[in-house]
Amino acid sequence: MGIKTTSSVIIFSILTLAVEAKRPNILFIFSDDHAEAAISAYGSHLAKSAPTPNLDRIANEGAIFHNSFCANSICGPSRACILTGLHSHSNGFLDNNNSRFDGSQTTFPQLIQKVGYQTAVIGKWHLVSNPTGFNYWEILPGQGAYYNPDFIQMDNKRKRYEGYCTDIITDRALDWLKNKREKDKPFVLMCQHKAPHRNWSPAPRHLTLFDDIEMPEPKTLFDDYGGNRSKTLKEHEMGIKDHMYWGHDMKFHGKDSKFPEHFLSGIINRQYERMNAGQKKKWDAAYGPKNTKLINSIESGKMKGRDITRWKYQRYIKDYLRCIKAVDENVGRLLKYLDASGLAENTIVIYSSDQGFYLGEHGWYDKRWMFEESLAMPFLVRWPGVIPKGSESKTLIQNIDYAPTFLELAGAKIPKNIHGRSLVSAFKEPSKAPQDWRKSIYYAYYGERTHRVAKHDGIRTQKHKLIHFPETKEWNLFDLEKDPSEMTSVHSKPEYLNILTSLKSTYKEKKKTFAVNTATVPVPRWDQEWWRNRHREKVKLANKGNYDLLFLGDSITHGWENAGKAIFNKFYNERKTLNLGFSGDRTEHVLWRLLNGELAINVKPKVATIMIGTNNTGHSMQDAGETFLGIKAIVDLLQDRRPEMKILLLGVFPRATNPDHPQRVRNNEINALAKTLADSKNIHYLDVSKSFLNEKGILPKSVMPDALHPNKQGYELWAKAMEDKICELGGWQKIK
Repeated sequence: MGIKTTSSVIIFSILTLAVEAKRPNILFIFSDDHAEAAISAYGSHLAKSAPTPNLDRIANEGAIFHNSFCANSICGPSRACILTGLHSHSNGFLDNNNSRFDGSQTTFPQLIQKVGYQTAVIGKWHLVSNPTGFNYWEILPGQGAYYNPDFIQMDNKRKRYEGYCTDIITDRALDWLKNKREKDKPFVLMCQHKAPHRNWSPAPRHLTLFDDIEMPEPKTLFDDYGGNRSKTLKEHEMGIKDHMYWGHDMKFHGKDSKFPEHFLSGIINRQYERMNAGQKKKWDAAYGPKNTKLINSIESGKMKGRDITRWKYQRYIKDYLRCIKAVDENVGRLLKYLDASGLAENTIVIYSSDQGFYLGEHGWYDKRWMFEESLAMPFLVRWPGVIPKGSESKTLIQNIDYAPTFLELAGAKIPKNIHGRSLVSAFKEPSKAPQDWRKSIYYAYYGERTHRVAKHDGIRTQKHKLIHFPETKEWNLFDLEKDPSEMTSVHSKPEYLNILTSLKSTYKEKKKTFAVNTATVPVPRWDQEWWRNRHREKVKLANKGNYDLLFLGDSITHGWENAGKAIFNKFYNERKTLNLGFSGDRTEHVLWRLLNGELAINVKPKVATIMIGTNNTGHSMQDAGETFLGIKAIVDLLQDRRPEMKILLLGVFPRATNPDHPQRVRNNEINALAKTLADSKNIHYLDVSKSFLNEKGILPKSVMPDALHPNKQGYELWAKAMEDKICELGGWQKIK
């Protein structure tokens, strides 16, 4: 009997290993700010002067996607979209200024681990919090450094490596492949480069590369931002002409510009500060003579005006392409190892970047705008035996598609709420779009202090692009076939009226599909000192942990600490309650707080109560459906992060004295929708409104003096009304 059992176990183990062996490995090589125009496989004139043979090899042996786009063109947000398969408003990482990635949310590495894959991320992370869902990680702090970079280790210590960052990231990736992974398991390795991010510091071996070449200028280098386009374009601070720093960008020594009318002062080249003596010597030998020549030319009057802008463009673009040269070489190293180790046959190789980049188009460097050069992400994929060699695809894909793609490849279940779609069918037949595929993509940029790019969102189809600028209430429409450089908006031309109307309708449908409105987009209230201080204090309390009950809401919940304090002490002190009510908050503020520390890892209550939404009504009479989506987003967030926790969703309290008051009616509409979220398992709905109202539906001042906030008597009525349900969900004894 024992022999048979042992034999069965052995046979089962062998079969399991055989099944796992058939599942493909995934090597995801990811760079930062790599424009399609700087990859020779995409066929640009610029890339012909700076070919990328190893990247081209992936395209030649697999497929190149020509309509690959990001959902939010900034480093951190793009990475968050990739990890979650969700648009920024749903994954909570909207920008690089105020966001911190909540690693407790569902991500593809977590799910792919559960089906037996090993996961590793090495290189640039840029999401503030540490990686989760990875068996191994080694990441750059923040943006990281090109020269002699530090890497954060899994024990949170930092380790400095001597050398050039792109080479070192590849060294670490190869070391993991060769020495640190379990060889009998499939893997996902995310090899993520800093390059070619600003300040474009090339490797020592490439410092004089392209010195003998005059790189072609883009036709729109001196764009005047006319053409009926948004007036916000002129407000940017990312121009080659006016916004490049003497030291940081242009590689002169010191922070003070010798020619302040042409170069900004204030930021030194910190990469130079990190170099050792040998590296500095090579750097100075390469840049010194070229810098001296420019200074002499300006001082002598030989160079002025647009010629100086052209010189700055050449300095910028050559440094950028030199950084890419190292990326391409290191992609070659990885491909060579896959070939030599025998892994190539069963490894899918994907090359992409967090977004595109402006290489002088419209006079810009950087990204953010929804114009093609930064909206487009390169996407090259090789899957031996599946993707026909040399394939090209025009299918509209987006970085929210990466997570479901990886999950399907691994045989893992794809979450229902994911925004993206798996690309596996597009891989198998690249020449045509999969059945029922999207006809447009949605993009949203939420605005940052950096570079003064206005908040905007929009949609792109195969032929057109519609951009909305909410702060100026402008629409721009571009005919991408007739005007691929996007120099003229045709939104006001009569012949485009039908197209404009149709695209506006599609835009609204997309926002509805992804539940994008002011109630669902997380927003802080940093402009109010008391709110900032309260948030920081609540984060400290959250980190202490040991809570069994969580209260979430606005001023009504906040009031447990004031008018309701005595009642709170009676009912909730012994139940170890954390009160996260903030006066004036709407659904979007609660979402932001939960995403940014108030739902700390130590906050694992038995029960959470939610009572939010009345300020969405009171502040702007927001549509009930929109407010409901904000409430649903909070419920979904809690369910995702704390799947074992019970949620008691309370109906929004009645406001205004009379039952026919518009705000009371609106809250009732919200409640009618909110109760549909209850599943009688983890989500329970309770409307305690009748506890406050008399038989005629009047809200008496004896309970809520201002017809909105309970007094002590009101809080006692509230506590008693939900006591039975609280006890049922939390397993507590009833307090009388």
